[in-house]
Amino acid sequence: MLQVAVVGSGPSGVYTAQSLVQQDLVPGVRVDVIDRLPCPYGLVRYGVAPDHEKIKSLQKNLRTVLEHDRVRFLGGIEIGPGGLPTARLLDLYHAVVYCVGAAADRKLGVPGEDLPGSHSATEFVSWYSAHPDATADGFIEGVESAVVIGVGNVAVDVARMLARGVAELRPTDMPQPALGVLAGSRVREVHMVGRRGPSQARFTTKELRELGSLPDTEVIVDPAELALDPAYADPSGLPAVGRRNIEVMRGWAERPARNLPRSIRLRFFLRPVAVTEAAGRVGGVRFERTLPDGLGGVTGSGRYEDIAGQLVLRSVGYRGVPIDGLPFDAGLGTVPHAAGRVQREGAASPGEYVAGWIKRGPTGVIGTNRPCAKETVLSLLADAPALVRKGVPEDPLLALREAGLRPVEWQGWQAIERAEAELGAGLGRGPVKIPDWAGLLGAARGGER
Repeated sequence: MLQVAVVGSGPSGVYTAQSLVQQDLVPGVRVDVIDRLPCPYGLVRYGVAPDHEKIKSLQKNLRTVLEHDRVRFLGGIEIGPGGLPTARLLDLYHAVVYCVGAAADRKLGVPGEDLPGSHSATEFVSWYSAHPDATADGFIEGVESAVVIGVGNVAVDVARMLARGVAELRPTDMPQPALGVLAGSRVREVHMVGRRGPSQARFTTKELRELGSLPDTEVIVDPAELALDPAYADPSGLPAVGRRNIEVMRGWAERPARNLPRSIRLRFFLRPVAVTEAAGRVGGVRFERTLPDGLGGVTGSGRYEDIAGQLVLRSVGYRGVPIDGLPFDAGLGTVPHAAGRVQREGAASPGEYVAGWIKRGPTGVIGTNRPCAKETVLSLLADAPALVRKGVPEDPLLALREAGLRPVEWQGWQAIERAEAELGAGLGRGPVKIPDWAGLLGAARGGER
């Protein structure tokens, strides 16, 4: 019987487990889905905005896989330094598939980036999504104007959350402390800024349109900035998403001002060169005006503009981080592989595989993880006749416990769900996320007794 460990319980990890147990080339495969968090679902739980209920409902599909009789969820297990070494993990299973995503944010690399009030968008998302590693909680204290650097879906999410009213957020599973902070928000202006043009923005049209449906919030686009983009006048050569985005922004640019209480300003062709300081913290961002270079990129113009703001959130991409014991391509931020097989010095490393962002880089949408996982699983199954010759424990869970680990199993996760439902009921809300390690583990351990 082939025993496989999948490290990571987000979409790429769960789709990998699904592909393994649904195939019929190697019958009877057993899969342990291991996560350092006591909760499954990865970025579907901790990255999707709380007001995106349709996307969050994907958890139901992921849940079905994790409840399969040959799949086992083992949360609360750290792999690497301070936890179980990767070499020891491989001793316990015929194969290990790493689906750990891209955990690091790209930085701007400009002066002032580390001033108080300057954060990655991921830090902000982790806070309002109740990630137990989140530490900062004073994001919007004293903030009237915020600058979001980036024009992808994450940037749209954080801009929308900054402009959302508490009445729309109360029905979500947002943690109570974050809801309380946002209830006292004084944010009246959000600037979302990209260094290139509107035709090159990375957000989807659905996300973009949501900005225009926020109550008491006006979306403002400068027609002169749109016109700098050569594709603005004739978007016919753009992909369908780009054409739709242009038409949405054209509608906003041509609409008369409505003078609503809050505004989201979409800015383009501005490259950050410094985060400016005021009274020891963020005072805004200095940008250089850019111009199209005719090759799909931009060039500096030597003209500058300051945008004031007491909060700066950068959303300029992610990078994978090294996994202790595995090779790593620092340039790409990925583990070297061939069709999912981890490569060491140009040769496949027996029993070690990757899927998801740590395999291909931070690209694609949630659904992109399905074919990515399938490719890796096909490689693993082709290797199975050799892999099963290795002796492994009959039940790796017993060996994990003998190593001093205390995994949170599925009943522990169900106990967390019950505790979050009870927490929300006591607040007159639906289920509300528990935002800290102690609360999550306490709920999980209580359910395991």
